Amino acid sequence: MRRLNQFAFAIGLLALCAMAYAGPPVEGAMEKQATNWHAIIMFCVFVTMTMGITYWASSRTKSTADFYTAGGGITGMQNGLAIAGDYMSAATLLGLTAMVYGQGFDGYLYMLSFFAGWPVILFLMAERLRNLGRFTFSDITAFRLDQGKVRTMAAVSSLTVVCFYLIAQMVGAGQLIKLLFGLDYTVAIFGVGILMMVYVTFGGMVATTWVQIIKACMLLTGGTLAMLLAFSQFGFSFHTLMERATGVHKLGFKLMTPGGLLADPVNAISLGLGLMFGTAGLPHILMRFFTVTDAKEARKSVLYASGIVAYFFNVIFIMGLCAILIVGQSPDFFEGGTVGGKLIGGGNMVAMHLAKAVGGNMLLGFMAAVAFATILAVVSGLALAGASAISHDLYARVIKKGKASETSEIRVSKFATIGLGFVAIFLGILFEKQNVAFMVGLAFGVAAAANFPVLILSMYWKGLTTRGAIFGGYGGLLSAVAFVVFSKSVWVDVLGNKVALFPYSQPALFAMPLAFLLAYVFSKSDSSARAKSEIDAFDDQYIRAQTGFGAAGASKH
Repeated sequence: MRRLNQFAFAIGLLALCAMAYAGPPVEGAMEKQATNWHAIIMFCVFVTMTMGITYWASSRTKSTADFYTAGGGITGMQNGLAIAGDYMSAATLLGLTAMVYGQGFDGYLYMLSFFAGWPVILFLMAERLRNLGRFTFSDITAFRLDQGKVRTMAAVSSLTVVCFYLIAQMVGAGQLIKLLFGLDYTVAIFGVGILMMVYVTFGGMVATTWVQIIKACMLLTGGTLAMLLAFSQFGFSFHTLMERATGVHKLGFKLMTPGGLLADPVNAISLGLGLMFGTAGLPHILMRFFTVTDAKEARKSVLYASGIVAYFFNVIFIMGLCAILIVGQSPDFFEGGTVGGKLIGGGNMVAMHLAKAVGGNMLLGFMAAVAFATILAVVSGLALAGASAISHDLYARVIKKGKASETSEIRVSKFATIGLGFVAIFLGILFEKQNVAFMVGLAFGVAAAANFPVLILSMYWKGLTTRGAIFGGYGGLLSAVAFVVFSKSVWVDVLGNKVALFPYSQPALFAMPLAFLLAYVFSKSDSSARAKSEIDAFDDQYIRAQTGFGAAGASKH
């Protein structure tokens, strides 16, 4: 085992060296962007440090509980940081800053939608998740239902969410490093994939948790520093900042009013529902509630995570507004520009340009390393969630009927992680030229329509049966995917058809109620003896959900 860990450490360092190599500029890269050695050095320091953590964690990962949930020994504060690190992806830092820069208050509305899912988790789900589950949220949905059918359904929907989220993260990683480090896109994709496989395969949840904690601290530090340095140029006066920003932006005063999002209210509501309830259905977020010791620590986790995420969203909002004046009005940067003295446009590198403008190459290097560390941490969390769906739900509980040994289950998890890594690399290369924004929406839409309805009904509705859960889960999954495929984002922009079959780009408003309706109708119409026993078993589940008694054996019930 020691030699295996040393081999893993060596593989990670080889990936690090490959990514640190700066070859000739790749075709399509911005010619003026020189290799940023500050970013490369800081990135190397981060990866070396996390590889050391993985080496340490591998010696502590001996059982399935260690691999999936770090042995349940993570504190509420540590888990809150890790959840925030898992949730705040590169899209949070880069995409939302750029959205505020270009659209103002609409960007803040996006953040509110992302944030609104946390109170749902805090008040409705956190305590019951910890008391009922052991390794994955499928432990809860299948608690009193047919193990094979329900776990298979939950694993399929989880893997669908994970794969689409992985595509978006991998393509984001490749494009970011291609722009900032001058590396070939394919080299960056392979580097991320290999590092992710090493983190998860050899360190499990222990390594993944600490990678996410370190990344969250780096993200908070870098973002706060950039915000303070930028905000100081306006005397820390929000009134002064707003007055000057609305004066130069093409939207004028409308910069601070709801605009484009409300032009189509149905799509806006659907987006809000998807982001809100999708958060409460993301498998890599839900999995983190099984890493703490008890329900009290689970609630504390959500409280800390909510505070951290809320704080950082406000940091991003101020960064975006400052960038309007500092980046948009400077000829030294590429983002936006002016026509007739009014700011136009904006791209995803606004946050990076702002960091360089207020902190020079050193802060730019740190922020670039943070952005890449963010992708690594999120990808690792996604890979672990996907691997657990394959090994714990499909292999151990469905194929082996609960009789798999811990050694064989961990071995399947590691093979699944390696397989997911290569799938992520392949999809990242395949979708290099595609606009992957709709994939993130699809991931949240699927989570909101397939995972959330069955999960919340299994915890709160006595009448849910296996047949209702199956029809609700698969109905939500298939309808969410179908609505996105038939929307303009895919049917017209990707597949080249003339007219979209589905008029909206966000599926949650339609797919999520359909999932609830199917679950209700097929549960109420199920009069079998098995359905009656499943309904009667709810009382035992309710006691465990409230007290946590027997939680350690939840997955064996």
